[in-house]
Amino acid sequence: MNKTLTIILTLITLSVFGQKKPTEEAQPIVAEGKLLYKSEIASWYGTDLFLENYKNRENIGGYFSYTDNDATKCIFFSKAENPKVIGTISFDSTYNVKTANIDLTERDFTQSEKDLFQIRTIALEELNTNSDGLFKFYQYTNPNIIPLINGQEKKVYILTGPQQSGVVIFGNDYLLTFDKNNKILTKKQLHKNIIPIEYGNTENEKEVVGAMHSHLPETGDFITATDICTLMLYEKFAKWKTYNVVSEKYLNTWNCETDELTVIPMKTIDKINKDQEKRKKKKNK
Repeated sequence: MNKTLTIILTLITLSVFGQKKPTEEAQPIVAEGKLLYKSEIASWYGTDLFLENYKNRENIGGYFSYTDNDATKCIFFSKAENPKVIGTISFDSTYNVKTANIDLTERDFTQSEKDLFQIRTIALEELNTNSDGLFKFYQYTNPNIIPLINGQEKKVYILTGPQQSGVVIFGNDYLLTFDKNNKILTKKQLHKNIIPIEYGNTENEKEVVGAMHSHLPETGDFITATDICTLMLYEKFAKWKTYNVVSEKYLNTWNCETDELTVIPMKTIDKINKDQEKRKKKKNK
């Protein structure tokens, strides 16, 4: 792990000198991943706060989260045939539960909430029926449905969350896209497999401060928005400093301390490896 980190730091330093293009190209993915993270972290904390304050558990039909200007809201809706919002938990950028606003006023959905509710409901039905066998289910995991409306784009991401502590799950994730009338346009499996990674382990009595997984060509050259969301949710628990996603074309290095992505072409890495081999040969002569 120490050798790997040394190489990564060297590559990141070199990337500053002229290797910015792929990093810049990946920034929309980073932005989408951070939107997913905002939604999921609001759901994590919002669920705890809502259940602490709302006593009629039988009336809860579900929940979803979304960003609203500088705030992120987690809303809960009733089980009724025509559900209403029964709770709104609002967070600022700190996601501090002590300063979160808890509003248990019953109200109608706003138009944007109605759209989010509809695409979430459609995605849930697709997940439950699984008529084309696209979705896979694994023991000790739970699917997390994240509806996302960003400008004209309407999407639902489905992530796989662990039910066991000390495990981060990448992969087994899906993306559904919708038209302006909330009809499904496309359904896609993002990673072709499930990638569980245990954290909190030691290597030669030293704490492991990084991990990695690789992408098949079908998944793409870059880290995915779901990878970034998962990393931001778990990186502090795992105490990782960096996380690598390796594709055929690029090394994607996520800085878990600054939440920034650096993308380096594999050609550059090959050059560095060849240079290191030459230096070793010279020293051994």
